[in-house]
Amino acid sequence: MSSQRMLDRIRHDKRIWAHRVLTKHDQNPFFRVMKSVNAPVVDVEDRSVIMLGSNNYLGLADHPVVRAGAAAALDKYGATVTGSRLLNGTISLHTELEEALADWHGTEQALVFTTGYQANLGGISALCGVGDTIIVDSAAHASIYDACRLSRATIRAFRHNRVDQLEEKLSRSTGVVMVVVDGLYSMHGDLAPLDEIAAVCEKYDAALFVDEAHSVAVMGPNRTGAAELFGIENDIDARMGCLSKGLGSSGGFVAGSKDIIDAMRVHARTFLFTTAGVPAALGAALASVELMRTDEGAERATRTLANARYLHDGLVAAGVDVHAPSPLPDGTDMVSPIVPVNVRDDLRTVNTWRKLWDAGIFASAAMFPAVARDGALLRLCVQPDHTTTQLDYVVEQMGLLLGENAAGGDETPAEVGAVLAAPAGV
Repeated sequence: MSSQRMLDRIRHDKRIWAHRVLTKHDQNPFFRVMKSVNAPVVDVEDRSVIMLGSNNYLGLADHPVVRAGAAAALDKYGATVTGSRLLNGTISLHTELEEALADWHGTEQALVFTTGYQANLGGISALCGVGDTIIVDSAAHASIYDACRLSRATIRAFRHNRVDQLEEKLSRSTGVVMVVVDGLYSMHGDLAPLDEIAAVCEKYDAALFVDEAHSVAVMGPNRTGAAELFGIENDIDARMGCLSKGLGSSGGFVAGSKDIIDAMRVHARTFLFTTAGVPAALGAALASVELMRTDEGAERATRTLANARYLHDGLVAAGVDVHAPSPLPDGTDMVSPIVPVNVRDDLRTVNTWRKLWDAGIFASAAMFPAVARDGALLRLCVQPDHTTTQLDYVVEQMGLLLGENAAGGDETPAEVGAVLAAPAGV
């Protein structure tokens, strides 16, 4: 029987309480069940919805070439490898994929992890340890902060994208120092000023680790991510990426020098002590990487970014509060595939999510602690195959709910209002 003290703690956990209340009233934006392939329109539970809550940025999750790669790997290697990369879990697809990733990124080597989360957790903790310092952006992904804790290095955070604060912390750091940032931030859809960050890292002899999970396959002349977009890919020590977002498969990787990758190969616990990725995911990922280096890959990335700009500009015209585009070094700006709509209130976010759901639109909700207490938002992610008709409909509905002339007076069960007003939030 479970410890009574443990059960008491669980039963008084406000986040668990919130999950149960929102589920009871069918207003929970989370843990919804998908019943069809990831595409611009998806069957979710009892309805078909326009999917704007997915990271399928290039529409590759159902691409015939990617599916064929997965099927061929499944036929040759079976369902799983049953072991870690250290022992019997490395198959030829791992090495082929790693060689393809390194060649694509122009690095000496690359290392594939079972998930993107594990790539950060293992990669960062393999490079830093007790006595070292990791300086991290305050908006960095949870996996980055977990990796920093696992490393047992000293952790210092700087305000989001504030290079002046980063430099101030670098100036007071000694010993081995590594800066960790996202290339593209998953909640707010904004880019890190990587050119400025790389310059201050060089000035203070700090290593630079960039998480390209949401930018790989979408940005840059060769579509390797934000670092290439800023023209500083050769100034970065380790470039982490996901195979499970733009590349339409599952897994993660780090690309870098032989020294960096060998350090991860022998020290990264999430590489050494977990079962390696399944063959189907590896086959799909290899097919995706090869596809993204073709004219079709370039065309898909172009359409995705065009759809993002179209949606962003439409929402602005409808009076909806959206994040500004990210400035680029050449004076232009970019709207990423992540278009966040600022709501700034948890209860209104849940109510708006539910109304969009009823209108046949699936968005992602982000509330505390995923964002700041007053930073609740709805995260809209585009795909290349979204039509202008679909995006126009989304703009229309968002304008009705969140535009300058939106009607107020949400009807909410009292229990839902109470749980979202609780200090812990969701």
